[in-house]
Formats: sequence, structure tokens, C-alpha cells
Amino acid sequence: MIPLITNEGVKPPMAEVNGATLIARSLREQGVDYMFGIVGIPVVPIAIAFQREGGQFYGFRNEQAASYAAGAVGYMTGRPGACLAVSGPGMVHGIAGLANAWANAWPMILLGGANDSYQNGSGAFQETPQIEAARPFSKYAARPDSVRRLPFYVEQAVRSSIYGKPGAVYLDLPGDIITGTCDEDEVDWKNRCPDAPRTTTPQENIDAALAALKSAERPLVIVGKGAAYARAEDEVRAFVEKTQLPYLASPMGKGVIPDDHPLSVAPARSYALQNTDLIFLMGARLNWIMHFGLPPRFNENVRVIQLDINAEEIGTNVPTEVALVGDAKAITKQLNDALDKNPWQYPAETTWRTGIQNKAEENLANVASRYKDDSEPMGYYRVLGQIRDMLPRDAIISSEGASTMDIGRTVLPNFYARHRLDAATYGTMGVGLGQAIAAAVVNPDKKVVCVEGDSAFGFSGMEVETACRYNLPITFIIINNNGIGGGPDELDPKNVPPSAYTPNARYERVIEAFGGKGYFVTKVAELEPALKEALADPKPNIVNIMIDAQSQRKPQEFAWLTR
Repeated sequence: MIPLITNEGVKPPMAEVNGATLIARSLREQGVDYMFGIVGIPVVPIAIAFQREGGQFYGFRNEQAASYAAGAVGYMTGRPGACLAVSGPGMVHGIAGLANAWANAWPMILLGGANDSYQNGSGAFQETPQIEAARPFSKYAARPDSVRRLPFYVEQAVRSSIYGKPGAVYLDLPGDIITGTCDEDEVDWKNRCPDAPRTTTPQENIDAALAALKSAERPLVIVGKGAAYARAEDEVRAFVEKTQLPYLASPMGKGVIPDDHPLSVAPARSYALQNTDLIFLMGARLNWIMHFGLPPRFNENVRVIQLDINAEEIGTNVPTEVALVGDAKAITKQLNDALDKNPWQYPAETTWRTGIQNKAEENLANVASRYKDDSEPMGYYRVLGQIRDMLPRDAIISSEGASTMDIGRTVLPNFYARHRLDAATYGTMGVGLGQAIAAAVVNPDKKVVCVEGDSAFGFSGMEVETACRYNLPITFIIINNNGIGGGPDELDPKNVPPSAYTPNARYERVIEAFGGKGYFVTKVAELEPALKEALADPKPNIVNIMIDAQSQRKPQEFAWLTR
């Protein structure tokens, strides 16, 4: 007799889940909220799944700009932004942002599509040694070995990007892993990795740092973007105000303490660096931006207290007298706690303070006339000074371009931490628009102003279409001098200088093609009305401002790069 077949004791079939869904769901579980990129084979399902899982996906026009946006998100939020790229050339474009995040110690994750794994070595479509290409700039680079273990790899990547010294990570995602499936009960799920631990330093180091500060005749605090990343602005400001120490902000350390704080020595930067006998680096590095800590920009006998998350950074270029290795927020709180028990302030009246004040007043007087110079064509200071006077106090500034950015660092103030994005440690041109878009999506309640040189704008100018498509209220300001460092007003087609671009180029018309408004400014009388209307416009817009091609920074005591 044939036995009866019943459903009794038979398990119902398990629900299947595909790789794209696991990738998206895992990213969201790990606190990745923003993804930027360009879809195509084989990564389209990842973008769709990411949106379905509640993430925000922004389609860009070039993977480079998308990758810069991902790194900026990591800096602003403390969790990595994701860049999604197709295999081969797309992934290679994304390495630009991977390298930028590596240099700046920002968390980001590059997701590179790849050929199906069974095609490796066969000359597959866009087959590329992607892990090898990413590895020099990545804290972690891996190719998942199965669909069910995708959450394991995503958690490892995110954790690696934010623990210790933050940085970039890469996941290589073959097409057959993205589209592959498994039963949900087979998935190696991983819980969200906690935020990075805020490591402290032994009390003896705190005591040594304060003793060194008390022993200095001409101390100077240097606040870097590491303090901004650590969200240490309240603690750093409290420390400076408790001690009354003069301080200098690095370019992206601006805003950790408001730029208009009375203890800022920014107007006397060169004087302060050259004459200080002890510097306290708070999340800043003695790299090229700080002239390596060496003569002629620094005293050859300068003493160093160094606070940094990365132990390997301690002692770079100049020996460190006191090392405070750990989290800037936690360690600055330790310093403040010690000062609460044993208060100390740097004296209110010293020759050091007087010297800084006198130099600051001299420098401010030397540049004051440039802000009021109504000659035409206009100069950098006249234009940037007008922008400065019209920006909301909490505006987020994204800036790039050689003179535009360098002069803008001294003219355009920041009053809040993580409100300035620029070419940063890597000196990367092309970051401005991507970073502005990232700032707008992370901070929808704030005005984002992207201040670009005309050369810098050209690297990623088509991303204004991205801003228009998502209706991001960004004002793009182009300071146009006809080329790299300035170009002629007319071109001889038979003899075009290497640095020249099309004279009087109407860049503002680019955004008009996508529904934004453009302004072309050549006269002083046009400047304020155009900026006023643009800054008040809730839609993306471009203000294209022609300046004198010969306009330069005020005379400098030193060249920009110390040799």
C-alpha cells in the first residue's frame, strides 16, 4: 500500500532574499543613510533596494563627484557615506573619493560592482583588479564570498571605517552575488556596530600637557578638523576659554570655535606660528598645511603637545614632548576636568598677546582697503568681502580653487563646526560641488554656498543638474578669472596658454538648462543685488562673477608651500 502524504511535520518553504537586498539592509542597519553614485550593470538592484530600505540615494553625473560626496557625509555625520559605482571604469572613477577620504581620515565606503565571480580571468565585461586598485587607499578591502555572509562584510567595512583612525573602505560586489539568493534563515545577520569608543589618555599625560602649557612663554593652540570630526567643539571652546590661550584654526578646523572669538589669532597667523615656543595640536597635523612645523615658518626649537586619534601621527616632522593619543572630545574633557580642580589661565597681559594683537591690527589695516575697492574689473577681496557680509551665520561653505579657496579661507568666516568643506589635506580639485550636495542633503535646514574658481567648477560642473533634479537650495558662486591663475580677455586660437579657458565664459547658463537661475556679474553695482536674490532663492542657482585676471592675494611674507 502506498502511504498517504500529508503536510503534517513539513516546514513551510523559507522566504528567499537576494544579495542586493542584503547589502542595502545591512548598510541601513550599520547607520549608512546616504548613497551617491551612478547606476548600471550590475549595481542597479542595490540602489533600488537601498531606497526600498529607507535610505537616500542620489544619482550623480560622475562617480568622482559622488565619491567626494560620500566622504563629506562621513566627515559631517561620523558614519560613512556610500558611493555606488559600476564595475571597471566606474569603480576607478570612485577611487578619487576613496583617496580623498584616505588622506583626510574620513569614513566612507565605496561599493564597486564587478563581473560575475565565475568569469574571473576570462576577460569579462569591465573586468578589473578592483580590490588591488582600492587597497592602497583603504583600511579594509574585500570581496564577499557568499550571499548569506554579505551582512558580515558590510559590518566589518563600516566598523573599520569609523574605529581607530577613520578612513575609507571598499567592497567588491560581483554580479552573481548581487543577484544571488539564499534563505533568510541562512543569513549571517550582524547587529549595528556601536559608535567608535571615545578613548582617553592616562592622567599623567594630562598633567604633563598642562604643565608644559604653564611653562611656555608664547603658547599657541592649533585646532584641526580632527577636533571637528570628533564633535569636540564644546569641549575645545571650554578649554580655550578656561585657559585663555590664543588659538589658530586650520582651514577645516574653522568653526570649532567661532571665527570671531577674541582669542583667535587668525589675522596674525604667520606671526603666531613663527614666534610661538609651544604649540598644542588639537586634532591638527604638522603636514604641508601647517608647514611641517619647521623653519622658517616655525621656531626651530618649538615644543609640541599633540592630541591625535592616530598613534602613528605622533612626532611626525617635529618631536612631540607630550602625546595625548585618543579621542579629541574625551581627552579635552579630561583637560577641562583637571582645570576645574586646579584652575589656571595664561596671563591677560603679556608681550606675546601684545605682539599678536599689533600684528593682527596691522594685517587687517593692510587689507581693509581691498574690501572697499570699487575699481572694475573687481578683485578677489571686493567680491569675497561682499559674500562674507551677506552669508547667514550658520551657512555651510564648500569652497575650492587655488586663489578663490586660499583667500576665501581668510575672508569667509565659519561659526560652527563642520560648516566648511574644501580641498582639505589632499588639496583635491573637483570636490566642491559633490561636497556641497552632500552638505545640502545632510543639512536640509541650512543654506549651502559653494564658492568656486572657474577652473575648479569645470571639474564637476555638470553636477548642477544633480542639484536641480533633487531641488537642493545651493547657491553656486563662480569667481571667474578666465583660467587657472587667470587668463587673457581674448584668445588667439593659434596660441592658447596652457592655463587659459574661454574668456568671459557664461557658466551661469548651464544651470538655466535644468531650471535653475543664473546671474552674470561684471560690475560692482550688480554684485550685491545678484547675491541677495540668489541667496534668498530656495532653488539652485549660479552667480558667475567676472574679476580681474590679474587679481591676487595681498603680498605674503612666505610662499604658499614651504620648501
